Amino acid sequence: MRVTLKIWRQNSSKEKGKFVRYPVDNVNPDMSVLECLDVLNEALVEKGEEPVAFEHDCREGICGSCGFMINGVAHGPLRATTVCQLTMRHFKDGDELVLEPWRARAFPPIKDLVVDRRAFDRIIASGGYISVSTGSAPDGNAIPVSKAIADRAMDAAACIGCGACVAACPNASAALFTGAKITHLGMLPQGKPERDRRAVRMVTQMNAEGFGGCTNIGECTGACPKEIPLEVIAVMNRDYLGGSWRSRDQAVTPITPFTEWSTGSKLQNDPVSGG
Repeated sequence: MRVTLKIWRQNSSKEKGKFVRYPVDNVNPDMSVLECLDVLNEALVEKGEEPVAFEHDCREGICGSCGFMINGVAHGPLRATTVCQLTMRHFKDGDELVLEPWRARAFPPIKDLVVDRRAFDRIIASGGYISVSTGSAPDGNAIPVSKAIADRAMDAAACIGCGACVAACPNASAALFTGAKITHLGMLPQGKPERDRRAVRMVTQMNAEGFGGCTNIGECTGACPKEIPLEVIAVMNRDYLGGSWRSRDQAVTPITPFTEWSTGSKLQNDPVSGG
């Protein structure tokens, strides 16, 4: 099959970008969209042109590295599927695919289809942990957890942090992501000690990053490749309000967002990496 890829090309956040059309011939229907980009990049390199920059790692729908808009839909038209799992058989011969990066103030562009998603890392770093002893893993039956609670926690823990929820939301809200991270720890007994502090700190950090507010439109859960339920936002709001009241005399200082990025030099003073 033959397709045309209309791809957003942008060298850096300081330069203007534009769409460029690339015809791709001899596309195997069993290829993923990422593999189709691989084929295109090989052709571009052979011609001495700059390949298209995009993120990927596991290519199994697990890591959350890949992700961009395909014809205006986060991760493409197939529900509950990441870009690396979306195969070309879901498109027709002669189709034009419009590929563009996530669009959100908190996800500044780096290059082409790559955006800086470290805002998610800072949200997790602000409170996404539990106070348990390190060392060997405890026995699975040491702390009884009901199946209903375990299932709800596992549903929330399925979030891979790809950012599709932010890209799909008209407000560019990160409520689904943050709610999932708060819920999957707060539901379990191991996460109870930090429950209030976790919610307050993570929501505070989310707001500091410049994400929009949630207005319960629901586009986030529709675009989520892991179908994180919308109820995690309600859990986040409940924990945040309760935690804010109980710790109203305690000031919370968010991690300062670091937005400068250079593809040609080592990062300096990154609060996440500790550089």
